[in-house]
Amino acid sequence: MRISQIYNVYMERNMNIYEAAQKYNPEKYARACCDTMMRRFEAQKLPPEGRFHYHQGVFLSGMYRTYVLTGDEKYYNYIKAWVDSTIDEKGNIKLYDKGQMDDIEPGVLLYPIYERTGDMRYKKALDTLILDMESYPRNEDGGYWHKAWCEGEMWLDGLYMGGPITAHYGSAFEKPEWFDMVAKQVKLMKEHTQDKATGLWRHAWDINKKAVWADPVTGQSPEFWGRSLGWVPMAILDDLRYIPEYHKDYDELVNIMRELLENICRYQSDEGRWYQVVDKGGQKGNWLENSCSCLFVAAICRAVKKGFLPESYLDIAAKGYAAVNDSLTWNGEDLIIGNICIGTGVGDYDFYCARPTCENDLHGSGAYLLMCAAVLDAVRQ
Repeated sequence: MRISQIYNVYMERNMNIYEAAQKYNPEKYARACCDTMMRRFEAQKLPPEGRFHYHQGVFLSGMYRTYVLTGDEKYYNYIKAWVDSTIDEKGNIKLYDKGQMDDIEPGVLLYPIYERTGDMRYKKALDTLILDMESYPRNEDGGYWHKAWCEGEMWLDGLYMGGPITAHYGSAFEKPEWFDMVAKQVKLMKEHTQDKATGLWRHAWDINKKAVWADPVTGQSPEFWGRSLGWVPMAILDDLRYIPEYHKDYDELVNIMRELLENICRYQSDEGRWYQVVDKGGQKGNWLENSCSCLFVAAICRAVKKGFLPESYLDIAAKGYAAVNDSLTWNGEDLIIGNICIGTGVGDYDFYCARPTCENDLHGSGAYLLMCAAVLDAVRQ
């Protein structure tokens, strides 16, 4: 490699956030992602078709952030079309499983539509989901099971699936008890999944220590899975949009989120992205995964924007943002996002490394849009 080529590689890997955003314009790339998926799917046919599920919820949350930052009504209309396809004329949710957190998460999309339209159907659907959360199964410590058939198991993913919707409800409808519940779930998760040596959080914890993956002493799962870790700071940052600063747990939540992000940053690869199993980048079979990298970059940018992290962390975000975009390809006008881990349960190292990858699934596209929105917000004055 020539000296000039080495220099160019060095500069690309050491761009600041403004240079990275200039090379990969976050508004342009977010629009390309949204438009690619809109050409691929009519709103009501987003998979799993007809079901009120977090796959669509995550993707459309990213699209909503794109709408907020661009003002392009076609994105709002697409989101509303999907929501309207999942609830009937009385506000009943047509198809969802109230026994799993994953089917609670899309409720976050109901708030902006209800606020804009005043249509009580959306409020009724929200009330239904919150009532389901009130009766949702919990372990003896008060922690939510991730799914009704996963007795006693708390997964990191659940903080994102059930936290922001309930924190927002507490703020919108003057139900402050939900602030307490959201904070309790975060603190329980940290207490039972954090590894003291690395500061990272393991994917799951079983209070009963009976799951096949559970350590017989701690009940913890064995690995630090990237996307599950990415949900945590994103969930807390969403929670803190609604939990007031005077709440007794506000500062603790900020500190928990900050500490976790600081530890995650220590495991960024030289290339810029993070590995599927975050702390084992050099081990055989591990690979660089895009959805977790997008979530980490988004969380870093948002934390800096709020003053929770120093601005120097934007250099880490810039490196990750550039590396993700370097890995993308184009098919005509379509933006192709690869190296996305499919939906995943809890397991050991070999389990995570063997998970298939996919292109432009809703996990990856949603995480990518959340990243682009956070980078765009970070560079705007």
